[in-house]
Amino acid sequence: IIRAGGSDWFAWDTYRRFLQTYGMAFDMDRDIFDEVIEDFKQRTGAAYKKEFPGRVMKEVALAYKSLILEAGVPLQEQPFLQLMVAVGKVLESWDGPKARIYREIMGISEDWGTAVTVQAMVYGNRSKTSGAGVFFTHSPRWRRDLLIPWGDYTIGNQGEDVVSGLVRTLPISRKQAEIENRDPETALESGFPEIYTRLREWAKELIYEKKWSPQEMEFTFEGPKERDLYFLQTRDMMIREKMRVSSFDVPPDAPLRLLGHGIGVSGGAMAGRVVFTAEEIRRFRREDPGVSLILLRNDTVPDDINEINAADGLLTARGGSTSHAAIVAHRLGKTCVVGCPELQCRETEKECTLNRVTLRSGDMISIHGTEGSIFAGALPVREEEIP
Repeated sequence: IIRAGGSDWFAWDTYRRFLQTYGMAFDMDRDIFDEVIEDFKQRTGAAYKKEFPGRVMKEVALAYKSLILEAGVPLQEQPFLQLMVAVGKVLESWDGPKARIYREIMGISEDWGTAVTVQAMVYGNRSKTSGAGVFFTHSPRWRRDLLIPWGDYTIGNQGEDVVSGLVRTLPISRKQAEIENRDPETALESGFPEIYTRLREWAKELIYEKKWSPQEMEFTFEGPKERDLYFLQTRDMMIREKMRVSSFDVPPDAPLRLLGHGIGVSGGAMAGRVVFTAEEIRRFRREDPGVSLILLRNDTVPDDINEINAADGLLTARGGSTSHAAIVAHRLGKTCVVGCPELQCRETEKECTLNRVTLRSGDMISIHGTEGSIFAGALPVREEEIP
């Protein structure tokens, strides 16, 4: 890969990603790999993996490989055999316990089965001018059919980082950034105008010419030019409609302590106790059944669906409106705020820091799933009918 024109960082990051997903397909815990990369960040003083020099990324990848071999996982080295393992693992996954729980909670039929698509790979992690994202033809909160680009993207990462909520994402359009109280200069429209313009043209063709329903489109770009853009797939967008809206019922001059601000995904205003684990959720349901519970996470994975389903709200440090956490929370009718940069969770210690304020299990906070704001304490809430 390096000889073909890729940087050493890109080559080893791609191999590292392969090793992690390979190990996780054999039921290795993602946290094991996260601990390795966090250790390298502390040793090198890097805040993000993109700051590693290529030689360090190579060390990370080889450390992942050692973990897999030590776990007794049979690691195939030949690409075609790797492909066969991957295909087999996808087909097997339908009958796995995690998938069964997910289908039960999400109401997915047991009769469907799963399929495998094999296709060439494109790389959003190729350089600092590459990236990937999810493009909505308009905000999922709106019922209208006007084309107003919305969604999430990230620079120097793959699409999996976006949908899994592993990174803090950036907005697609300047209008979206303004509505979400984010910097319009970070929008895809501002930083990568050729990519944005071409995506918008494709969306116009589907919505206005072909008369398709509102769409959710996945894309990757390997560089800043239109020729570097790859349109991966599109599907009908789920509109997040509701008939009632909740808001905080406080006087305009009331003293409020704002703890942070993220991206409002679903639901309105709510107050509840902070929780980090399924055991805490069960305990507070017994001890204080009338109080709502808000699950806090740095990010979420599909395995967290039990906790998301059992809680009333969700707040994450990373991720965007198209992340796994956002989609699941919406489908389950939960209030959800994602991508709050002020949040730092220490789940094993059952505490977190929000804007230099330490919160522990059972503490009360208030979140707004539309505005994305987070406040200390339990604020009163009122509900109103949507006209």
